[in-house]
Amino acid sequence: MSALRLFSACCCLVVAPPLLACASRDPAPPAADPAKPAADPAERGGAPADASSVTPEPWRCPAGPFDAPLSGERTAAPLPGTQPTDLDPTDTEFHLYEGPVWKDGALYFSDFKTSAGFPSRVMRHAPGQALQIAIANSGSNGLALTPSGNLAAARHGSKSIAVFTSDGTATTDLAQAYAGKGFNSPNDLTFRGDGNLYFTDPDFQAAGDEPQPTTNVYRVAPDGTVGIVDPGIANPNGIALSPDGNTLYVAGNLEHGFLKRYPVAPDGTVGPGEILVSGITVPDGMAIDCAGNVYVTEHTERRIRVLAPDGRELGRIVGMDKNVTNAAFGGDERKTLFITGTGRLFAIELGVPGYPY
Repeated sequence: MSALRLFSACCCLVVAPPLLACASRDPAPPAADPAKPAADPAERGGAPADASSVTPEPWRCPAGPFDAPLSGERTAAPLPGTQPTDLDPTDTEFHLYEGPVWKDGALYFSDFKTSAGFPSRVMRHAPGQALQIAIANSGSNGLALTPSGNLAAARHGSKSIAVFTSDGTATTDLAQAYAGKGFNSPNDLTFRGDGNLYFTDPDFQAAGDEPQPTTNVYRVAPDGTVGIVDPGIANPNGIALSPDGNTLYVAGNLEHGFLKRYPVAPDGTVGPGEILVSGITVPDGMAIDCAGNVYVTEHTERRIRVLAPDGRELGRIVGMDKNVTNAAFGGDERKTLFITGTGRLFAIELGVPGYPY
């Protein structure tokens, strides 16, 4: 999340390994009911979510039960070699890292820059290796993995939700519009195992051009139908699903922020939401562990609140000297929580594994 009005082109250039992945939410929720009638054609905004015919073996949470991930405060550490100047010593401009995803033994994340045109690119950080550019000019903010393991992005550059092909050189839009009007500034996204897609659309990078009258949370059904989940959150930001896919979490409302939760039906439709936790200062992205705990970033407070599924606060992750934007689990056992900030990555080892997106 950033209050900056960012733009970016949509061409792609790959200089890192192919962008295939093997992770998915487990257990996979039941498939959508084929007998359920489709919504009005005016609400169709793109192609069916992820039409790939090959589905890699997904990463699965180990069997529980799990201990509490932490108690009180824990300190994250900055990761060496992950600042923009580590890639280019002459690059001293402002950068905002976002949308971390772990796949193929590396962390991928979006990187904004405030130079002319406000370019955005996808970076690759692998332990023990130098920082790499994975996709140049990606136009991306939040990243996620589709059920078949490809990299998807909420793109403020094209105002769409897109999937990168396996070589990262092209994209397929999953959603481009709602009710005949484009989105404002797609920010963060998450997929359920049956192909349902959920994303937030604030106006952070809309540059005064907000075609939608409200900042919405959307669902894209597997058939490509786009519908509004919630139109009532001021600049909704982070979004995530519970491990069983039956609960959707959304954070937003800026300085007077809160975390909201919604019941998700077997076909992926979403019921009325309720505020689970209020008083979260400028909430941004979030992560989920295998016990269902929610890790909500507080952007300007430079910390993460760790919440139980019922909203109880279990502890906090501190120690970041940059504004915090998002988080995702990674590493061989998915027990390393990677944290993105303004031009730097941080990490902390936890006792509970979590989802890599």
